[in-house]
Amino acid sequence: MTMRFLKQLACAFALVSLTSCATLTSPRTVQKIEAGEPFVIAANPLAAEAGLNVLKRGGSAVDAAIAVQAMLSLVEPQSSGVGGGAFMTYLDGRTGKITVYDGREVAPAQATPGMFLDANGKPLPFDTAVVSGRATGVPGAVKMLGLAHDEHGKLAWSTLFGDAERTADQGFIISPRLGRMIHANYAENRQLDVTAYFSSPDGYGILLKAGDRLVNKPYADFLRRLAAQGPAALYSGSTAAKIIERTHAGPLAGSMTMADLAAYRPVKREPVCGPFRVYILCSPPPPSSGVGLIELMMILDRTDIASRNRDDPQAWYLFAEASRLIYADRDKYVGDPAFVRVPVAGLIDPNYVAQRAAQIGPKAGPPPVAGIPAGAPVAANDNTLEPTGTSHFIIRDAAGNVVSMTTTVESIFGTGRMVDGFFLNNQLTDFSFSPTDDRGGSVANAVAPGKRPRSSMVPSILLTRDGKFAGAIGSAGGNAIIAYVGHSLVASVDWGMTMADALAAPNLVARGSNFNGEVTKFSPQILKGLRARGIDLKPGQGEDSGLTGVLIRDGQVDGAADPRREGVILRVLP
Repeated sequence: MTMRFLKQLACAFALVSLTSCATLTSPRTVQKIEAGEPFVIAANPLAAEAGLNVLKRGGSAVDAAIAVQAMLSLVEPQSSGVGGGAFMTYLDGRTGKITVYDGREVAPAQATPGMFLDANGKPLPFDTAVVSGRATGVPGAVKMLGLAHDEHGKLAWSTLFGDAERTADQGFIISPRLGRMIHANYAENRQLDVTAYFSSPDGYGILLKAGDRLVNKPYADFLRRLAAQGPAALYSGSTAAKIIERTHAGPLAGSMTMADLAAYRPVKREPVCGPFRVYILCSPPPPSSGVGLIELMMILDRTDIASRNRDDPQAWYLFAEASRLIYADRDKYVGDPAFVRVPVAGLIDPNYVAQRAAQIGPKAGPPPVAGIPAGAPVAANDNTLEPTGTSHFIIRDAAGNVVSMTTTVESIFGTGRMVDGFFLNNQLTDFSFSPTDDRGGSVANAVAPGKRPRSSMVPSILLTRDGKFAGAIGSAGGNAIIAYVGHSLVASVDWGMTMADALAAPNLVARGSNFNGEVTKFSPQILKGLRARGIDLKPGQGEDSGLTGVLIRDGQVDGAADPRREGVILRVLP
């Protein structure tokens, strides 16, 4: 079994007091990881190494996840951070039980259904809403990690932040990807906090670039308090007060209060699970979109996509049409289950799935409408944007416990507002800006006080039919996450590609009337074949995918990180 690893890091990364570069593997070196060995896969090498250091000390997968998140907040702030939220899918290696830890942000108690409408009742422009004070939801990642640590941690909480703290104090070398994001042309990049943070010491407004060193003393100070005080360091005291002050600043001031921060509670949920080929696929339930991913894979199970390959336009056509069907269902029905009835069982009922699969014809037509699964409420159609962002990582510890976690501040640098060295999320823009459709029907994903916005994050775990760990997968990418994960599962399982090749395969995202993809990565023959089937593929936008995935094959780990980012898979070398 071969696995593709990213190039060994330059030893410049070692200057931040992390462990030796020797744990990283060159792509020209074949390294076998046995199925039972611990490993970390993350989208940034420094974050992966921070997690690996915890495993070396005997820490659990959850312990390592805390270290990874603390580092990601520093070195990949465009994607995730302690000012955002996350979903963790956790497999207990001893019992085989899967639990979902929901650390999704929530709307403040004073949020209103029309908070993203202008004076004329029209939805605000996204670039206006995304940088506003009201875009920030009560952060959930830190308290969620605290709950998971209480239940599954082995090492003391206070010992898990050392790598990130030292790196913030001493500085790190800006990676090519972060360098690109610093110089990108988004509304968030033009915010004062972003410009100030990434300005060169030589002068305000002269932005740092890849290869420059970035020091973040305020974040190092915050991590010292977080290590000593636990999650309370963020949800009360000086940091909480700064969050309130920063979100209450104009334009479009938010309504979050200290009481909102103090009242935040993560939620433990049962996963939604369904069959995919020889596996059981388990993923987060609403308010996330695991049910959509499982519906997608069950529809594809009822096509002949498995007998085709990546060079067959019919295979990509089937994937596109199945995607459109499940996005129609997801967009109409999925929301926070504390506020709306979501027909989870109906959406993945085999009879309903067969009905949806039967709607795939020889040629793409108008956007499909949502079906009516058993238990479906009356619901309006929803056009929530949910831009790209986010990061995903996978960890397995020596006891066989597995973390598959997707974490986010939403779009690039969140709202662009910073507190104590970290960015605040813009997660509330994941709600539908309009609470009703054109006919006055109520939207499942409308804003409400204390509500969690719908998410596309699907950190997933695969089991064998007898309940053993078989793999894990997840991605960044906003609404496109379901498509990114879905095509990677098809490529790795149905087409037998290595995980590295599966994650590198071209992205195709079909939702409604839009067919987006990495056009230059598809062959002219595939593009021609898709056009003949009614699909004219157009370039997408945003950060692209950020997949990490692993399958257990023949007693070994076949794992990889998306080549579109800077990720690595690491193990503890003898």
